[in-house]
Parts: sequence; structure tokens; C-alpha cells
Amino acid sequence: MDTQHDNALAHALAAIPGPVPPSGVIHVVIPHTSRFTVVGNHLAQHAELSLVAIGVGVHIQSLPAGTEVGIKTLTARFPEGEVKIACALRELEAHGYLRRTRVRLTRGRVATRTVFCNQPGAVLRGGVVPGVGPAVRSAAPAPTLVREHIHHVPEPEPTAVLEPRPVAETTSVPDPMPVPEPVPVLEPMPVREPIPVPKPVPVPEAPHAPVRLPSRTAPTQPRRPFPRPQALTPELRQAASALLADLRRHAEELVLAEEAVEELVPGVAAWLERDATTDAIRRALTADLPQPLRHPARLLRHRLTALLPPPLPGVHDLAAPRRAPVTPFQTCDGCERAFRSHDPGHCRDCRAQYWEAA
Repeated sequence: MDTQHDNALAHALAAIPGPVPPSGVIHVVIPHTSRFTVVGNHLAQHAELSLVAIGVGVHIQSLPAGTEVGIKTLTARFPEGEVKIACALRELEAHGYLRRTRVRLTRGRVATRTVFCNQPGAVLRGGVVPGVGPAVRSAAPAPTLVREHIHHVPEPEPTAVLEPRPVAETTSVPDPMPVPEPVPVLEPMPVREPIPVPKPVPVPEAPHAPVRLPSRTAPTQPRRPFPRPQALTPELRQAASALLADLRRHAEELVLAEEAVEELVPGVAAWLERDATTDAIRRALTADLPQPLRHPARLLRHRLTALLPPPLPGVHDLAAPRRAPVTPFQTCDGCERAFRSHDPGHCRDCRAQYWEAA
């Protein structure tokens, strides 16, 4: 079977007219007769869209109207994760190919309506009226057919033309001329008033530059730096390497390469430097693993960064804070009222009366 395919491709290349380029891609163009989609080069060769966004856009354009194209549906169809699919849909939204709006249904339900435009630039310029696919039924009333009233006037029947008879030399009487028959004149039919046709609403002219829609999600926060110990001693390096290599005994999915172990050693060493036990680190790295796990090294790097515990507090940090000394109460020797003071004696009012009397 492989030899037949190679021979067929060789015959197809030999049948290409004109010189073949010395390098680069060579197109073998075979016309499609069924199951094909027309995709513009403005999407297939877009300078700002990523390859995932172009592929998602071509896939959505090839689907019939009414097909589900949510993030969950596309993730179940393709090997890319939800993050890549969501970023690709946002890119298509930013360049005008895709539009997602929330529509309120009956009984308080809310649904997402997705609209894909194969030529957003033409719609923005207002030169093309967009059409709806065959699977989408429009709720607008059908256009009324208008028949033109054409009055046919019958043409006059051709009159018979008699050939002249030969005239004898001795006869000078001319032949009688034929009399044409009268042409009947038909009365014109009454003209009906044509049914008024609503004029299309002119589309306002928009700027040629594509409209960039705002992102629907909050701005992403900067990533936290990967933790590293203050001093990566040989003992810490050996303990961290042994812990990472031993993870596959507790979780079969966590099979790491030697290069990945070397990259993750500083993170585990930072945990050990903060007095985290090996059992605590192992539980934090192996608990609730996603299924299926495609990138174990990335998951461990994320958990070592996001779940990093703080350093253990010292003995002085755990001691109860010392309260400020409280001024005791004293009894006034003159009026016997209570007042706060470190030394016994008179209160403020008694002292004021004494100074006034003096």
C-alpha cells in the first residue's frame, strides 16, 4: 500500500505543468467535488493569529449551523487543553471572526449565542450583506414576489405580396394592387399598481481597520517566581532528588525525566529548608492528581510554587505579646476620690484648690 501511494504521488508530481520550484512546498491541486469548505487567505495566513486560533477558526467555519462550539466541546474533540482553546477563541473574537453574546431564554435561563463571520473585513466596510447558513432558519417573513405586468400587443399579420405577372407587349393595363387587411387594435389591459417592496436598510460605513473587542476575562496576574533555597547544600540537593525520584512509587503518573528532576530540585530544597517534612511534601505533590495527567513536571512546578509554606516561626514569635504597664488607682487624701497615679497624694481638683488658696 505504501508503494502504491508513493507511485501515485510521483505520477501526480510529474503531471504538474511548468517548472517545479527548487525548494519550498509544492502544491498538488485536485478539485474537490464534495465535503469541502472555502476558507479565505485572510484567515489561513493571518499575521497576528496563532496557529491554534487559525485551526479553530477553520474548524468552526467547516461545521454546519447549529453545531455546539463551546470550550468543553472543542476540548473533547481536540487534544489541546481548555486554556489553549479559550485563548484561541478570544483571539478570533478580538479580530472580528467570532462573537459570543449571552441571551436570556424563557424561565430565567441564559444561553450563549455564537456567531462566526468568514469575512469580518467585508462586513465592517458595509459592502457585503451577510447571509445565514442553510441550517439556520430565519424568523423574518418571506419576501413577497412582485410580478411585472407586461402588455403584449400582437404584431400585424404579414400581408401576401403577389408577384407581378408578365405584361404582354400589346397590353398596357396594370395588374390590380392587393388591398392590405385592417390590423385589429387591441385595448390595453388595466395596469395594476405594483406591490411596494421595502428598501434595504443601508449599512453604515465602518472604518477599514478591524474592531478589537475587549477581553472577557480579567487580566492575568504575573507568575510567582519558582522557589529557591538560600543555600543549596549537597545534603539538600540529594534529599530533594531522592524525594522527586521516589514519587512514582506513590503515584504512577509522576514519572519524571532526569532533566525535569534537576529543574525541580531547588523547589523541593526550599520546602525542606523551611522545615517541611518529606511526608508533607509528598502528600502535597501527589494528592488529587488530574486524570489524565499529561505534563507531570509542569504540575509539580506549579504546586511547589503555589503551595510553598511560610518559614516556621521562632520561639520569640510564638510568645504572648507583653502588655504595657497599667497605672494603679490611688485614693485622694483630701476628697477621697479615686484617681490614677503611681504615687499617693491629692487628685487634680484638690491640687487646683490648694494652688488657688495659696
